Amino acid sequence: MTRIDFYVLNAGKPDHYRFACQLTEKIYKTGHQLLINTDSESAAQQLDTMLWTFRDQGFIPHAIYQPQGAQIEPVLISCTAEPDTHSDVLLNLTNEVPSFFSRFQRVAEIVSQQEQQRQAARQRYKFYRDRGYQIVTHEI
Repeated sequence: MTRIDFYVLNAGKPDHYRFACQLTEKIYKTGHQLLINTDSESAAQQLDTMLWTFRDQGFIPHAIYQPQGAQIEPVLISCTAEPDTHSDVLLNLTNEVPSFFSRFQRVAEIVSQQEQQRQAARQRYKFYRDRGYQIVTHEI
């Protein structure tokens, strides 16, 4: 069964996307494949740019997901399209539960201090909890 991890960002911690880059780096360095699910093409592009620039040194091989081509990068960024590859870790950066989340071994959810995101995260938490998924909360 899919494991769900909620990362709750406390005041003074990195913003939502900055922390997403840090978490992506950690997941990549532990040898996992990762799909980052965003809610728009502009969000996918923003995250793509941030992954190139958030560290002065180091590199995370990544690409924006293209359904028509075989992609071998360990990190793919999608804007709500269900991938036909990666099924290891899903980093959900949307306010909804992706319909395809259960095909992943693990789902990571980030909860920022922004009230709208906190409310949406509560709804996602309730969705997962009510269906019996294992949930682990990390205070950051």
